Amino acid sequence: MAGELILITGGTGLIGIKTIHTALKAGYSVRAAVRSQAKANAALATPTVKAINPGDKLTFVIVPDILADNAYDEVVKGVNYIIHIASPVIKGEGFSPDQYESELIAPAIKGTTSILSAAYKTPGIKRIVITSSEVAIIPWEEFIAKEVDTVFDDTYEIPFPAGPYTNPFEAYAASKVRALVATKEFLKEKKPEWDVINIMPSFVVGDNEMITDPKLISDGTVSAAFAQVLGGDSGWGAVPSTSIHPADIARLHVEALDPKIEGNQSFLAVSEGERGTRWEEAIEIVNRNFPEAVKKGILPNNGPAKTKRTKVDSSRTEKVFGFKFQSYEEQVKSVVKQYLGLLGEPVA
Repeated sequence: MAGELILITGGTGLIGIKTIHTALKAGYSVRAAVRSQAKANAALATPTVKAINPGDKLTFVIVPDILADNAYDEVVKGVNYIIHIASPVIKGEGFSPDQYESELIAPAIKGTTSILSAAYKTPGIKRIVITSSEVAIIPWEEFIAKEVDTVFDDTYEIPFPAGPYTNPFEAYAASKVRALVATKEFLKEKKPEWDVINIMPSFVVGDNEMITDPKLISDGTVSAAFAQVLGGDSGWGAVPSTSIHPADIARLHVEALDPKIEGNQSFLAVSEGERGTRWEEAIEIVNRNFPEAVKKGILPNNGPAKTKRTKVDSSRTEKVFGFKFQSYEEQVKSVVKQYLGLLGEPVA
């Protein structure tokens, strides 16, 4: 309910900053857990936060190490809801095989169980919304390698992935499965007074106000769409045909706090229906919407991209929440507009 206090972890990432914006606009007060004061200052400097001018409705608490014992015990006190977004992500060169467990899997599990344990010890919490992932319920081989006719929805469950893992992304996927399993086990054992909703996004493509350097515009999964626009190769090979705008994920997280939505369930967040995203279509989208930037060479728009078909049905999410996810075209356009803005170029 508007006016109540939400703790948001991971609030300075691509999904997190949009979730802070969305929660404030909905009338909630937000306590954002960040790793440093510099991160808090960067969030306060984003145009949307400045435009909202939240005053004391947005506060920050520093949690430098989410793996520390009892890391969240103090910061959850007094909150009505928790939106837990913080989790390790793959960046740059990723991790070596001997780091998969320590850098990807253990932090994902420990971060989730830590927030659940802190909430369990704190009265007054009504609901926890956790950022999971589509890879928590889609088998790795069928998601990334095999093209199958299975249409995956949010009732799907997969076995515990014990490893060994062949690459960092497979280890990341395993971390999401194991964090989801840990959440279900916690609920079964502890039977807390609050419930949990898991939001399961696909590849996230959209503008990110935390990025102020145009050289970083293709950070994370945005590169699956935007590397080709800049004339490069994302290096990911054929990418599964699933994407979502961060604004839609943020909206799901905040609207999932509504008690009208039944708790202890999961919701997939994938746009474009079963047809899915066709990554290479970014070229045509940019040519049509930003012809002058392409003509001037600001957007080379000639890089390669390839789609691996993966059928995912998140229509139940759209039905329950009552809105349709933004298209791949809108996702690409939002990144291009931000990029051109950072360059000081006209958005046309």
